[in-house]
Amino acid sequence: MDIREKFLQEVKENIDALKSDEDVQALSRIWVREITRHNYAYNFSWMGRPIIQFPQDMIAMQEIIWRTKPDLIIETGVAHGGSIIYYASLLELMGNNGTVLGIDIDIREHNREAIEAHPMYKNIQLLEGSSVDQITFERVKEVAHGASNVLVILDSNHTHEHVLKELELYSQLVTKNNYLVVFDTLIEDMPDDLIHDRPWKKGNNPKTAVRQFLNENDRFVIDKDIEAKILITVAPDGYLKCVK
Repeated sequence: MDIREKFLQEVKENIDALKSDEDVQALSRIWVREITRHNYAYNFSWMGRPIIQFPQDMIAMQEIIWRTKPDLIIETGVAHGGSIIYYASLLELMGNNGTVLGIDIDIREHNREAIEAHPMYKNIQLLEGSSVDQITFERVKEVAHGASNVLVILDSNHTHEHVLKELELYSQLVTKNNYLVVFDTLIEDMPDDLIHDRPWKKGNNPKTAVRQFLNENDRFVIDKDIEAKILITVAPDGYLKCVK
């Protein structure tokens, strides 16, 4: 075994140990619960745009993108545009001519202007419309036509019904060995008092949608290694690898 193989084996052993360490897993859930009360995810930006994600999840996404090398990344939910700019910058660093497609029912004008003025916009397309509207999805399929390697991230409306519909639609576009990532599955594990003025809650959220989807679709499995290695995540059970 050479030095690199030995190192990778050590990493695998670390991850396996973290999976089985119930105390560490519990502490991580407590930590996430308490930082959520302080809007922790709002503290970060990427290349000048608010990203509204945990840094740990963004490192996980970087590893996925480097490993799978998609030529199309689709994300539902644009907000301030930080995450689509992040993904576009990774493609740029990789020398990849791929595209990031950001979809949102309401791309506010000041956000659109900032995204379109950004240096990474050359790798980005914006599409305004409900991600589960059939007309919107037909437009997405037009963009995806000819793409050979597709990664999808779901981060828009977090109700069970909406996310399940997104899963049913956008899973069709994900290519084998790439990922369908569902953010904010942690809602199912958080106290109800953390959710204010939102239609989603325990029992009605992305994780419940993932559970139903996986019961009805055998193309995807949960990649538990990702969750175990980063520990702090908004997407427990949300990193779905396409295996067929």
